[in-house]
Amino acid sequence: MTRDEILKIVEEQNINFFRMQFVDVNGFQKNVAIPRSQLEKALDGKIMFDGSSIDGFARIDESDMFLKPDFDTFVVLPWRNKDGIAAARLICDIHLPDGTPFAGCPRIALKKSLAAAREMGFTMNIGTEAEFFLFERDEDGLSTTITNDTAGYFSLDPEDLGSDCRREIIETLEDMGFEIEASHHEVAEGQHEVNFKYADALTACDNTVTFKWVVKAVAKKYGLHATFMPKPIFGINGSGMHTNQSLFNLDDTNAFEDTSDPGGLSEVAYQYIAGIVKNARGFAAVTNPLVNSYKRLVPGYEAPVYVAWSASNRSALVRIPASRGLGTRVEVRCPDPACNPYLASAMMLNSGLDGIKNKLTPPKSTDINIFAMTPDEKDAAGIASMPGSLEEALEEFKANPIAKETLGDHIFKKYIAGKEAEWDDYRTAVTDWELNKYLDIY
Repeated sequence: MTRDEILKIVEEQNINFFRMQFVDVNGFQKNVAIPRSQLEKALDGKIMFDGSSIDGFARIDESDMFLKPDFDTFVVLPWRNKDGIAAARLICDIHLPDGTPFAGCPRIALKKSLAAAREMGFTMNIGTEAEFFLFERDEDGLSTTITNDTAGYFSLDPEDLGSDCRREIIETLEDMGFEIEASHHEVAEGQHEVNFKYADALTACDNTVTFKWVVKAVAKKYGLHATFMPKPIFGINGSGMHTNQSLFNLDDTNAFEDTSDPGGLSEVAYQYIAGIVKNARGFAAVTNPLVNSYKRLVPGYEAPVYVAWSASNRSALVRIPASRGLGTRVEVRCPDPACNPYLASAMMLNSGLDGIKNKLTPPKSTDINIFAMTPDEKDAAGIASMPGSLEEALEEFKANPIAKETLGDHIFKKYIAGKEAEWDDYRTAVTDWELNKYLDIY
């Protein structure tokens, strides 16, 4: 989209307010709202903000930063039209006063990885599947973990608040230009999934953060709380963000496809899989970023606990969906929707490229249910487990040679410092579980 096209839409639709959005290191959406009088200044990248107030960005003595909007992310917000006055948003990259890209901007970190892939002759497409729960609010409007349905996987939706809410989520996304492919109730009570079409990696990450924003905004209209927390309730399935990814050659052919291969996969695809398998434990701290993430990654709830791959086996970390041709792709099943999609995508891309650069061979495909295998059988097959805690994941992340290369020194250090502080808070907290377990008997 061009500057002139944006200005034309603004005039035609009477758009008077604009949200200039970006994400911090942890993937939280931030924004500054501006009136129409400041739009041209904003389009020139001259809106300034205090970076020292954003987690993981800058020190107070180097805080001035500028928002450089990506014109292709301009979209009118369907739910923000009031009395004929509309609002729109633009997603921005962060730049320094001298005009150079800010090393702590997650969107720029992904762009660097995509540029490296292009130098190798590839572009990347991604499709994310972010699951979420819809919970009721109490009489004070506070969030609960009470669901408003008793449905299960692919259940025929009852005419209830949750299904009405999901329908409006879809309608809102379509109004914003998303191509919705399907939606359904997930395995757990109150759990949902809305699938939208894949896109180039940068657009897909923009779409993912937009999707989460829309889901939360629409849920609030219905008096519900939407959460992308990985494991909000003990004893039932958690929420994942399975990430389908493929590399395309610069002539727009799928680099993962080879019709002469029995599995329909190219040498590049096998090498990419090998890179993902090799680096999975080392990127988990980014794809699964919370203390709570590792309460989802446990056996028994369909979560991918084991580092293996398969053409059909959903107990493996990496699955190869049946679609071929342009749809030939690799599905990495460990990410959860709490992750920063820009950083997670950059880490997975560079992990796959590591396999291609070094011509790695993946382990043998595991085509049986890994959950049913004994420890000795898994050891014999060379199947490792994903980290069991954020602490373990951070140690693997720090030891992974591609982590600092992918994220850059700034994000790498800030991310580790923030997550180590989070782990320490958790480690030293006294929880309800401990009180219930020990208070009366000791």
